[in-house]
Amino acid sequence: MSVLLRQIARYVAQKAASSSEAKELAVKVARGVVEETKQISKEDDRAYAAGQACRRAYKKLLSNR
Repeated sequence: MSVLLRQIARYVAQKAASSSEAKELAVKVARGVVEETKQISKEDDRAYAAGQACRRAYKKLLSNR
């Protein structure tokens, strides 16, 4: 799993470096990830909060199709 995530991160970094639009989008996504991480860390049950965050992200992906 770690190898897959590393490959995805490398691909995103290459795309962000090649385009200013992609760079802006990457910054926006990174800020969203930071906000979700802060929200998860504040919860007592972090596993449940992480599951909720994944569910929200998945639903957002499905709605953007």
